[in-house]
Amino acid sequence: MKRYIFLVLILFSRNLQAADLKAVMEQANKAYTSQDFSKARELYEQILGAGKESAILYFNLGNACFKQNDHIKAILYYERAKRLAPQNEDIDFNLKIANQFVVDNIEQLPRPFFSRWWGNLADHSSADGWAKSSMLFFILFLVLLGSYFFSRSLRIRKLAFYASVFAGAVVVISFLLAARQYNCIKDRSSALIQCPRVTVKSAPSSTGTDLFLIHEGLKVKITDQLEKWREIELADGNKGWVTDSCLVRI
Repeated sequence: MKRYIFLVLILFSRNLQAADLKAVMEQANKAYTSQDFSKARELYEQILGAGKESAILYFNLGNACFKQNDHIKAILYYERAKRLAPQNEDIDFNLKIANQFVVDNIEQLPRPFFSRWWGNLADHSSADGWAKSSMLFFILFLVLLGSYFFSRSLRIRKLAFYASVFAGAVVVISFLLAARQYNCIKDRSSALIQCPRVTVKSAPSSTGTDLFLIHEGLKVKITDQLEKWREIELADGNKGWVTDSCLVRI
């Protein structure tokens, strides 16, 4: 009985917390609409501090930061929103606008056609969306397979066979796309430069050779680490070492 009461209390506290966070979200949206961007930002950050994470939350927080001319933070939150909702065109548009305030304009290395095609296809939906598609087509696959084995009509059996092959292929592809999107969400190797100016070194040491200079807001990929140093890779393939304090992970 005590265990039952304890579980009820836990569920009640969680529901109460969810209701409180929803109220804070409404207050933040109202503050943003009233152009009180400082208060809106504070309330959005309060929700993040409570452990809540969503694409719309990051997107709204990015908008509040952008309105305060904090373009680097805006880029950071837009990037985090895009990680959760890669198919959202509004996030892409606002991110492009915010990136115009970044000093460095690094041209990305051309990707192989299949890699670009696969990435674009995956970005048409989220990990959950592709997972749902995989489940639906798996059910369809089982139905078609049943029709193939138990139908007495030769025509229906042929149709069910080819349709089941197609459904099975969609199941596999959807599953792979869902796994890709899930891995993208969990991947924390991408980061933003948060120091105004950073000299990239050839080795993880302050005495390393100066390679090139980059500026805040630039998106990089962390490829290695050694104590307080991180090896980064730019979109054009250039690599070097910077201190961890100049990076914020997306």
